[in-house]
Amino acid sequence: MSGPAKANDLLGQIPASERGLPPVHLWNPDFCGDIDMRIARDGTWYYMGSPIGRKAMVKLFSSILKREGDRWYLVTPVEKVGIRVDDAPFLVVALEATGQGERQTLRFTDNCDNAFDAGAEHPLRVETDPATGEPSPMCGLVAGSRH
Repeated sequence: MSGPAKANDLLGQIPASERGLPPVHLWNPDFCGDIDMRIARDGTWYYMGSPIGRKAMVKLFSSILKREGDRWYLVTPVEKVGIRVDDAPFLVVALEATGQGERQTLRFTDNCDNAFDAGAEHPLRVETDPATGEPSPMCGLVAGSRH
């Protein structure tokens, strides 16, 4: 199955959850192929070449996003499809610093309204684009974590 029906079918497979994110780290369905979905460097999600304009839809798709090696997938308990991510799937849109010195906390909020503190689980780092030499600051989960 392909096209708009494919994306809607994926969303219909997500079990209802009373709280928190779906447990994608526990789901290991068979790979069903790639779909025409892309997350651009600026955080815009595209489906079949068109931006996904509804933030609620982007948040829903982002809740079933899973990384395996260098690839990104949307997963449900019964299906896994590959998508393209140009740089990183989430874009920090807000920073709140509290405290001072060693007790200072940096709290980030991303474009999907996820909030997290910089630290051992979400280290700050700078990656450099090998083609342009452009630095790209990152704050994210360590390898092997949920995203």
